[in-house]
Amino acid sequence: MEELLEISKRKIEEVSDKFSRYLFDKIDTERQLIGIKGARGSGKTTLLLQLLKRKNISECLYVSLDNLYFSSNSLFELASWFSKQGGMYLYLDEVHKYPNWSQEIKNIYDSFDDLRVVFTSSSALEINKGKQDLSRRAIVLELWGLSFREFLLLKYSIKLPEVTLTQILDGHEKIVLKYLKKIKPFKYFGEYLESGYYPFFIKEKEYYHQQLEQTINLVIETDLPAIYNIDFGSTVKLKKLLYIIGSIVPYIPNLSQLATQVGTTRDSLLKYLHILHNAHILHWLSSDSHGINFMNKPDKLYLENTNIAYALGRTTNIGTLRETFFLNQLSVNHTVTYPKQCDFLVDNKYYFEIGGKSKTNKQIYEVKNAYIVSDNIEYGFGNKIPLWLFGFMY
Repeated sequence: MEELLEISKRKIEEVSDKFSRYLFDKIDTERQLIGIKGARGSGKTTLLLQLLKRKNISECLYVSLDNLYFSSNSLFELASWFSKQGGMYLYLDEVHKYPNWSQEIKNIYDSFDDLRVVFTSSSALEINKGKQDLSRRAIVLELWGLSFREFLLLKYSIKLPEVTLTQILDGHEKIVLKYLKKIKPFKYFGEYLESGYYPFFIKEKEYYHQQLEQTINLVIETDLPAIYNIDFGSTVKLKKLLYIIGSIVPYIPNLSQLATQVGTTRDSLLKYLHILHNAHILHWLSSDSHGINFMNKPDKLYLENTNIAYALGRTTNIGTLRETFFLNQLSVNHTVTYPKQCDFLVDNKYYFEIGGKSKTNKQIYEVKNAYIVSDNIEYGFGNKIPLWLFGFMY
């Protein structure tokens, strides 16, 4: 246990706090139980360590649950010992690597009122479907990849405020004027689309796409089998499915044809698509605002973010990149669905048609609450809004 304390202390002391993710100031660290989900590489570990850096280090313990310590020791025993030592903040990384995580976290919650527990998991983990339902006990937050706003701050130290969707729709012209005093967005926007979504671009530099491809393989080969109890054959089919879809997104699925290409059944195909959506590799876009149901086909499929398209080496069609960026950024704080008219419907209220500089109102002429989102323009006017501005929403 002393070794775990030493590792924890060293990691907390060494973590940089010069840049922190959008969730940092939104986490109430005095709550008894918080879960943070997110894709591998989104910065969950760094976030935990930065939160602990604000605390009295003698009251803190960070542990990754893939540590060999847990091959012969239980998480509950560690929590009991830590509590007796006067510990208060127990932060648990990668709980999906620990077989009985939900039961033991429930027991810790019920047994140690003095402990403040924060745990992280893969975005694919459905926390409320564990053996012990933690949804009534834990506040669960999701950490997405970097927004365009965060990318500018992390790489170029350009600090600009967040803006809400309502503020964009009501006053994008004034907002843009303020932002353009500090940045020329197209100097950076293409770079963000290609290699700015995952914070590890700072470390990996020219090897970023290779590392991202390896990360996706690691999720499919290691994380998903641990969470969904799938076998090697299923991981092979998941990779094949991703390879096929990655070359044809955005894709309105022909499930029979796709199942034949992958070599599986319709039901298994839907399960695979659901898993890749939960893992933040694909984005399952539905016309149903109540969420996806893996027994019903998706209306349209996208890659989860534009960086994945580059990492997979697919033809990066500019129209696809535009739609993927918009869908990705809006999905963080809003419900995005597939409407009968336009490209996207947001919060069952606002319609958006995505296009280039010359995109007109022709397709939305008679649609209420409809907007044109255009790439390659700095300024917008009326219901025509520059695409890059939607990267400042978190």
